[in-house]
Formats: sequence, structure tokens, C-alpha cells
Amino acid sequence: MTTPVRLVEITDENREAVCALRVRPGQERFVASVAKSLEDAATTPEGEPWYRAVYAGDEPVGFVMLSWDVPPGRPGVLGPYFLWRLLVDARHQGRGIGRAVLAEVVSLVRADGGTELLTSHQPGDDGPGAFYRKVGFSPTGEIDHGEIVVRLGL
Repeated sequence: MTTPVRLVEITDENREAVCALRVRPGQERFVASVAKSLEDAATTPEGEPWYRAVYAGDEPVGFVMLSWDVPPGRPGVLGPYFLWRLLVDARHQGRGIGRAVLAEVVSLVRADGGTELLTSHQPGDDGPGAFYRKVGFSPTGEIDHGEIVVRLGL
């Protein structure tokens, strides 16, 4: 069963709770913390960062960040739509939240005229590759900074 989610702007009121979200031990090597993600967004404006807290009911349960509508040919940035970070808090994993977040993101990207969503992941049996394959992403054949680039056609 999939848990319904809402994508919520990060504000001074919810920033601390969202930054407190953590993945399971051992998953830290696959996804950066929310605080590191917000820092990356601030220091990489060329990535056109767009990010939201993920809520289930009134509780923050995750974080998502994309490169949003990056102009073609921008050096060092995959796009135009690239799923930069997807984090589901350890206490809320296994409830379909990641899948629900992707459904929301896909709907928003489609509405913005996007025809594909890209992301990348580290290779490894314990990494997120199986999740991305299960939800329809397929390898592009590219490697970016040692990560496998995958594509979801919209």
C-alpha cells in the first residue's frame, strides 16, 4: 500500500524537523543528508535546484530535490529534469513513500513539459538501483561521477 504524500516548501518553521530526517545505517553512502542537500542547492545554482520536504499527514517523512528545467548544454549538469536527491526517513521506509514521491514528481515534470526524468545511483546490490528499475527507470549507458545514469520516459 502506498502512503499518500504532499510536497511542502521548506521554511524556517519546518527546516529543523526536515533536516533531522535520516536514512537507515549503511544507506548514508547512497544519499546525502537534507542539510548537505540544501548546502549543495545553495552552492550549485547552475543545477537549477528545486526541492521540497515530503510529508505524510502532518509529519515530515522525506526530502526530494531535482534539477528543474536546466537549459540544454549546461556543462556538468544532467537534465533538463534530474532527480538529484530522494531521501525517505528510516522510520518511514517500506511504506511506498519513495514510489509516491516519484509519482508526484513525474506529474509535476510532465505538467512543466518534461519528457523524461533522469537520475543516477552508485552501483551495488544494496543501493537504490533495484528501486529505480522497479519503478520504470532504465540505464542510459552513461556513467556520471562514477554513478549509473538511468532514465524514466514520461
